[in-house]
Amino acid sequence: MNTKSIFQGPMMSRRHMLATVGQGFGALAFSSMEASTFLHRASVTPPKAKRVVQLFMGGAASHIDLFDYKPALIKHHGENSDFGETVEAFQNGLGPWKKPVWDFTPYGKSGKMLSEAVSPLGACADDMAFIHNLVGKTGVHSQATLLQATGFNLPGFPGMGSWVSYGLGSMSDNLPTFVVLPDHRGFASNGPKNWDSAFLPSQHAGTVIYPGSETPIADLFPHKAGGYVSAKSDREGYALLEQLNLQHAALRAEDSRLDSRIKSYELAAKMQLAAPEALDISKEPDHIKSMYGIQEHRKVWPSEINAEEEADYMGRKCLSARRLLERGVRFVQIWSGNDNGFPRRNWDSHEDIERDHGPLAWGMAKAVSALILDLKQRGLLDDTIILWTTEFGRMPSSQGGGKGRDHNPYVFTNWLCGGGIKGGTTYGESDQWGYKPLDRANPTTCYDIHATILHQLGVDHTKLTVRHNGIDRRLTDVHGHVINEIIA
Repeated sequence: MNTKSIFQGPMMSRRHMLATVGQGFGALAFSSMEASTFLHRASVTPPKAKRVVQLFMGGAASHIDLFDYKPALIKHHGENSDFGETVEAFQNGLGPWKKPVWDFTPYGKSGKMLSEAVSPLGACADDMAFIHNLVGKTGVHSQATLLQATGFNLPGFPGMGSWVSYGLGSMSDNLPTFVVLPDHRGFASNGPKNWDSAFLPSQHAGTVIYPGSETPIADLFPHKAGGYVSAKSDREGYALLEQLNLQHAALRAEDSRLDSRIKSYELAAKMQLAAPEALDISKEPDHIKSMYGIQEHRKVWPSEINAEEEADYMGRKCLSARRLLERGVRFVQIWSGNDNGFPRRNWDSHEDIERDHGPLAWGMAKAVSALILDLKQRGLLDDTIILWTTEFGRMPSSQGGGKGRDHNPYVFTNWLCGGGIKGGTTYGESDQWGYKPLDRANPTTCYDIHATILHQLGVDHTKLTVRHNGIDRRLTDVHGHVINEIIA
């Protein structure tokens, strides 16, 4: 990896500073803050946004049952599907045409048609920009998830949050730049590979947090078994560790791993004070918690998934995200749906769309609409981009006895709002069935989405590069263009 930032000249070696200046962690922290400020000031274009929330629906949410209204499917429901070409289905999902499971209703001045399953988002319809002609490269969950999360469908590449962290630096001295809030039931496909820093310095990897759990951040505080550790021995341990780090750094001037580890330890020490306060939603007013769907005195949930449960879980993550954003976290990734469990606890609805999507969709919509409205009333939506995505869509034909849908990587939906995005707009269309883009020669890709988000953050996506294995790597690979039609 080269030793130059995309925004500045050769950087002073952190090891050299530690070993020769001798100012230890204090100098390191000052250097980090100074670099972060410089990176932000030296953005390529004037930024319209500072922060990003990426909402990822693990398992592939159905665009035609949620956001992409298709009257033709209603008209021809139950008829034999005819795609006009040979279709490579993931399983056997080429049954008759299947109409949307829920009715659609127009919302806002824009008249955007939304499904009953996501009706809470109707209050935000005029803030949202929908993209209905997004295409993927594969119908395999793991590869498609990586593509949307990292820009590549193979492991070994940094997540979008890692690129943003690397390019713009931190806005907080006490909290991570990139935070990940997984589904409470487990990880989606690929797990941490979706938010790994890969060949970027490891401090740019996502920090996993579980809001509302007994230990939201793993290993942030000493284990209960370590009660014998005193304040004096703790200080002496840190002093010894610093001495060993200095000796190690002096002998390994080109190894960046120690720098990253030191920075992680520094941040962890600061987070011991800042993180508990940031994640404590108990002090939020009752009307705010209610708006997010949080049930303060919830009972043990039944085994069957239900909408109130999903709203509670997603609400806790979305409210925690708002608190993290307003305290300086730059990139928050929120996951809905894990990779395991049956009946489905994810969006991979091969058997029954209504059973699986219904609770997940309504709970997501309840919590996310609250996040949008809350950010808006606090003046934070203007410089915060929200991206809703999933790995691919689902087929307009039926599967699983007529109740489910197979994978559809040929077209699906994303939407964005905030951060200079033009609300109440739609860019790109799918065909009458929601099978492929209407204009097959000009689809939208994840590279275009990523390029647009970086542009709003003030970064030229073609210049955010890192030399790795002889190649100038970037989030958008060798593709991507800014979608000017959805920029205000």
